[in-house]
Amino acid sequence: MTAHEFRRIALSLPQASEAAHMGHPDFRVGGRIFATLGYPRSGWGMVKLTPEQQELFVRTQPAAFAPVKGGWGRGGATNVRLRAARKGAVREALITAWRNRAPKRLAETSSASGTPTWPVLLSRSPAVHKGED
Repeated sequence: MTAHEFRRIALSLPQASEAAHMGHPDFRVGGRIFATLGYPRSGWGMVKLTPEQQELFVRTQPAAFAPVKGGWGRGGATNVRLRAARKGAVREALITAWRNRAPKRLAETSSASGTPTWPVLLSRSPAVHKGED
């Protein structure tokens, strides 16, 4: 996974836009950040998950996903080590983060048009799909 691929996937989600926050690119939906690049440094990303979602990603792919340090991490903010991450897992994490932060109506509309919902993501956990990428 590269930063370019992370950006491409994030911006492919409905109404996603790129801005900047604290000196690094971020990705927003409805004005709310759902992911960033370059945090804590180059080669890393961050997705805003719930603590339960974070636990799933960290447990199934510990080399690629780790809680952000401190309170943000306890709240679900999750670092993504791009070099170690598989595209499919990052795509699922970005969709999950987008869904967490999107306005309710947009998230519901996107669900109807095929963007997976979180229960679907759980049933397709990254550990189950090794070698897909």
